[in-house]
Amino acid sequence: MDTRWLDDDERAAWLRLMALVELLPGALDTQLRRDSSLSHFEYFVLAMLSEAPHRTLRMTQLGRLTNSTLTRLSHVSRRLEERGLIERFQCPEDGRATNATLTEKGWHTVVQAAPGHVGTVRATVLDALSPEQVDQLRAIADAVLPRLDPDRRLAVLYDESAPAEVHS
Repeated sequence: MDTRWLDDDERAAWLRLMALVELLPGALDTQLRRDSSLSHFEYFVLAMLSEAPHRTLRMTQLGRLTNSTLTRLSHVSRRLEERGLIERFQCPEDGRATNATLTEKGWHTVVQAAPGHVGTVRATVLDALSPEQVDQLRAIADAVLPRLDPDRRLAVLYDESAPAEVHS
């Protein structure tokens, strides 16, 4: 098999994407930890619960929505539970499953953290782009995501036509 090496333009684009992938999580984590004492992943878990009916999801569904293993999610959920931000309990419909629900304290925490998080998203990414570039970024993501997410596990996050798993 012949390798299709990157040309200069492709290599330049790829290296810039890699720099973004490496630097963006740190920027998001830094702001959230400073302002809300949350990691970006903890914020993401709370945000997904905040959008769910009755602010409750099965842990397996929450794991899919956050692209997390159940082990990682369990560790983070334990920490969030110790802080009084979520509660976990046996699923009433399926005793083998565990649900997580956002507490009032968790709701207030995510509501308080959201403006700073959105401000960081704007300051680090969106405000640097023109409206046309935002459209291009969305189009690029739409072209690449089917290759990264062929089973559409995260489609509810990026595809408006996807069934609203968060809300089911």
